[in-house]
Amino acid sequence: MIKNKILLSLLSLIVVFAAYAQPQKVIADKIVAVVGNKIILKSDIDNTILDMQRQGIDVPEDARCLSLEQSMGVKALVLQAEKDSLPVTDEEVEADIDNQIRFFINQYGSKEEVEKIAGKSLYQLKEDFKQGFRERKLASMMRNKIVEDVKITPNEVKHYFESIPTDSLPYYESEVEIGQILVYPKASREAEEYCIEQLRGYKSQIESGKKDFATVASINTEDPGSKDRGGMYEINRNQKDLDPLWLSKAYTLKEGQVSNPFKTKFGYHIIQLVSRAGDDAVVRHILKVPQVTQVELKEGLQKMDSVRSKLIAGTIDFGAAVSKYSDDESSKFTAGMIQGREGSFLTIDQLDKSLVLKLKELKVGEFSQPMEYTDERGKKGIRIVYLKSKTEPHRENLKDDYNRVSQKAIEQKKEDALEKWFNNKINGYYIMIDEEYKTCPTLKKWVDIANAISK
Repeated sequence: MIKNKILLSLLSLIVVFAAYAQPQKVIADKIVAVVGNKIILKSDIDNTILDMQRQGIDVPEDARCLSLEQSMGVKALVLQAEKDSLPVTDEEVEADIDNQIRFFINQYGSKEEVEKIAGKSLYQLKEDFKQGFRERKLASMMRNKIVEDVKITPNEVKHYFESIPTDSLPYYESEVEIGQILVYPKASREAEEYCIEQLRGYKSQIESGKKDFATVASINTEDPGSKDRGGMYEINRNQKDLDPLWLSKAYTLKEGQVSNPFKTKFGYHIIQLVSRAGDDAVVRHILKVPQVTQVELKEGLQKMDSVRSKLIAGTIDFGAAVSKYSDDESSKFTAGMIQGREGSFLTIDQLDKSLVLKLKELKVGEFSQPMEYTDERGKKGIRIVYLKSKTEPHRENLKDDYNRVSQKAIEQKKEDALEKWFNNKINGYYIMIDEEYKTCPTLKKWVDIANAISK
């Protein structure tokens, strides 16, 4: 039988980079499995194991069997996706590859270091990744299509929970669900003009040759994410995680050119284009955030006090107040609820210190008084905190953890739907498995089909 959890892991396939990590001897490769017209090479399995080791992932004894099983599952999904003509564009594949390359650059420190480790240019790496990424995309889309109609009822959740032995239920520390409405008072025009003049001064110093951009940025930028790197970022034109105005400004510059000061939602900037190769670029920037005075903060506190009064009176619910008033983009689309490792359930260690202190004053369902807040960039704001729920340390149960249990129950139901799909579909594919892997218990279903075909 095909292992359910392996099938569900198809959405998080390991991207093999270990194969490029260092020069290796050329070893004769061989085909270890075939699904339809899709082949799997011994090197595919070897590289997956190497990559797990490189990432510090515990490698199970049957890792080769599990890796081959996963690879064969992907090929089957890809075959069906191609048959169903599921749409995957070159642009989507390239965007996924660019995101992966940026991950490598952040992990290893620079584009040059990635190329040194890989022994290849980024262009060559991207070319090597294309087929694998396209197949991953197709497999993911096919998997989603198979389970898209899977739903779960409260009775099914209850039945799923009751099927778990009591001593196997997880134990949870005290957790809270906590939301916030966060506003950033607008700085005065004088404060904004001061930032602009500072940036103009930096630009003049850099262009005159008195100072280099990296030195000025490391001393003066208010962006903690790039301060230690002299304001440097390695970017791609298609990135979705950067401010679009900031990104477009970078690509209007010539190499070495420094922009005039400009404004984004984060503050005021100047950018220098260091180098560019197609859609990839290296830039440096300096951020200055206009300082909010006590005058603006006092006005913000008064405005938020009015919002709190409406919440207490029930003339507006918390989610609607978030949508109407909050400036916090990270919680704007979660009805104001702060997200952690497991959705909106947070342990105390995941909260900032000011929230921990505020929780001592709040009961479940209450809204805090508006209070001053300084974010990780040093930007001052005002926030109202809402304590939605709080649990004591406990073993998992339906009363306190229904959403968690429901999520696990529906994932199990999706696993069952996937297994049923595989059991029905793979009988129609040509299957070949190398003798070395035919003793793998997890591959029994595939082996039985392969043996039947060979007779």
